[in-house]
Amino acid sequence: MLKLADILEDVQSYDANADVDLIRKAYVFASTSHEGQTRKSGEPYITHPLAVSAIIAEMKLDTASICAALLHDTVEDTSATLEDIEVLFNEEIAELVDGVTKLGKLHFRNKAERQAESFRKMLVAMSKDIRVILVKLADRLHNMRTLGHMKAAKAAGIAQETKDIYAPLANRLGIQWVKIELEDLAFRYLEPDAYQNIRAKVAAKKAEREEYISEVRDILQAIMVEGEIEAEVFGRPKHFFSIHRKMRAQNIDYEQVYDAIAFRILVDDIGECYNALGVIHTRWRPIPGRFKDYIALPKPNRYQSLHTAVLGPRTQRMEVQIRTREMHHIAENGIAAHWKYKESGKVGADDEQKFAWLRQLLEWQRELDDPTDFFDIVKLDLFNAEVYVFTPNGDLKVLPKGSTPVDFAYTVHSEVGSTTAGALVNHNMVPLDYTLRSGDTCEIITRKGQKPNVDWLRFVRTARARSKIRQYVRAQERDRSKQIGREVLEKALRRYKRSLNKEIKTKRLEKIANEHYRLKSAEELCVLVGYGKITAESVVNQVVPEEDREKAQSRKENPVTRMVQRIVGGKTGIVVDGIDDMVVRFSKCCNPVRGDNVTGFMTRGRGVAIHTADCRHIQDADPDRRIEVHWDTKTKSNHSINLCVVSANTPGLLASISQSFHDYGINITEASCKTEANRAVNTFQVLVENTDQLRTVMRSIERIKGVHSVERVRS
Repeated sequence: MLKLADILEDVQSYDANADVDLIRKAYVFASTSHEGQTRKSGEPYITHPLAVSAIIAEMKLDTASICAALLHDTVEDTSATLEDIEVLFNEEIAELVDGVTKLGKLHFRNKAERQAESFRKMLVAMSKDIRVILVKLADRLHNMRTLGHMKAAKAAGIAQETKDIYAPLANRLGIQWVKIELEDLAFRYLEPDAYQNIRAKVAAKKAEREEYISEVRDILQAIMVEGEIEAEVFGRPKHFFSIHRKMRAQNIDYEQVYDAIAFRILVDDIGECYNALGVIHTRWRPIPGRFKDYIALPKPNRYQSLHTAVLGPRTQRMEVQIRTREMHHIAENGIAAHWKYKESGKVGADDEQKFAWLRQLLEWQRELDDPTDFFDIVKLDLFNAEVYVFTPNGDLKVLPKGSTPVDFAYTVHSEVGSTTAGALVNHNMVPLDYTLRSGDTCEIITRKGQKPNVDWLRFVRTARARSKIRQYVRAQERDRSKQIGREVLEKALRRYKRSLNKEIKTKRLEKIANEHYRLKSAEELCVLVGYGKITAESVVNQVVPEEDREKAQSRKENPVTRMVQRIVGGKTGIVVDGIDDMVVRFSKCCNPVRGDNVTGFMTRGRGVAIHTADCRHIQDADPDRRIEVHWDTKTKSNHSINLCVVSANTPGLLASISQSFHDYGINITEASCKTEANRAVNTFQVLVENTDQLRTVMRSIERIKGVHSVERVRS
């Protein structure tokens, strides 16, 4: 079992000035706070903070980080408070613990929002003090190492989050050993069969692999000596997930992964890196397209190395990485290799450009109110592979893989992006959805008066481009919705001899917006009416006294009510989450039936359109205008759907099909029958109560002799 003495010895081996008394104090406080608590494995809970602090010590971090690792769960899982930690230790340690602590005590609408907001807090804290994420990564690494004690479904969820977020984040921070272990552990729980298959095959070839590694290492060492290059040579098999990713990407079997072994050569300086590359290419034939120079063009996480692939001994493909010892130190430990930040947790001024993406986090979280949007763009921008593109002046821009000239334009300046009219790549005109490649030189053509195009959202990849385009589109949508809302309200108020302008000037509409709808202004009220989130009828009910409405009703039936009834057709059976008195209509493209998974879409001025969740129209629609809806269990209603029955063209068959509908109380409102040779195609429009009734009658019809198929028809 891991002991505190082991951790203290490790810390003192790299930091003779470490405050071991403070670390001991943190251990005692954590041990006392977690007393009586156990992990899923049955072990005392303190074993987890101890293991996390050991990982932090492996990263060679400072005293405050070790203490934060020991204390990181006390605020969330015990009666201890941040104030306790600040008083007993110091403000620095308290802030680190706060940055790592999950938002367990806040209320969110759903699990996704909780995850997004928790991640947002963690990343913002990380941009202020990088040690926060290092402790969080250590916490996640130990949890993944002990994930086998969790239930399978929960373990898979944690593994998916690790694969999607934490492994890429470790990669961005350049901590390769953490990234590799997280990927392999996530792979083990997400695809256990594939994991065990690769593990078994790697184990089966262990002796053969070790023999090959030894042979090639000796050859590499010898040719380095011949070239008068002082070098260390290492060989290692690629990790399991890396092999699996290659197999899946190339659609090949394990036996066809010829470069499953990578060799690494460490030298003293950059010049010797290129000399070593020349020696290797002289000895073995390089594989075209597989050379990458990350020394001249470092990755954003400061990773530097030369990568090449050659046909080595026995004509086997093998990968060779060449780097200096300093590059290797940074490649393995990333930002944890920097002593500059350890005094305050901040990245040193010399490294700001290399870690510029940290500054982007603060910029994005200020621009985006929705935590889920923030979560999505961080995943989009930070965790994708990069391409390196040059401006006409030779400046380098690093973009996510798959980026386009529009993405490039927005990295130059927001105004350049918004006024983009065309693009030249390597002096040739290209379409705006052209996929940029590393080494391209991109020049943006702008035009005065040009505006962002909503179609750009289909292909842009960067968060900045997506955010700026959405801002423009939303502003346009808002203006249109405000105009529609004003027109609808004006028309509704006119029936009671009221004027919208007068209601706005007298501040009555603003008061209603504030008190009844909790909105800041009458303008916002008009916008929501235009979107269909608030009905004009509900606003009129607040503006016009009840007695005046009753008088108007006695003279003539309210035409607004008549319109609502015509659209809704009585009780709809749909509840729009969080919004009362909503106009609802069922979309004819998919004809939802009670029991279908449904999604709402805010139309302009016509309420909420209800679609099935898998309807292609809702999938292509603006996600910002989708809204959660569900079926009202207390209301019964019939829904019109179309069924296509393909059958033999025999006498009496149509009567049998019709009888099935009758037997289950289903009314046919329309029917169409076409014959083709010996086959009949019958389309029925019927009214059903729910999907259970629909499935039952479909099974009944399928059992009729001569019926070939029964399908629900969607447009």
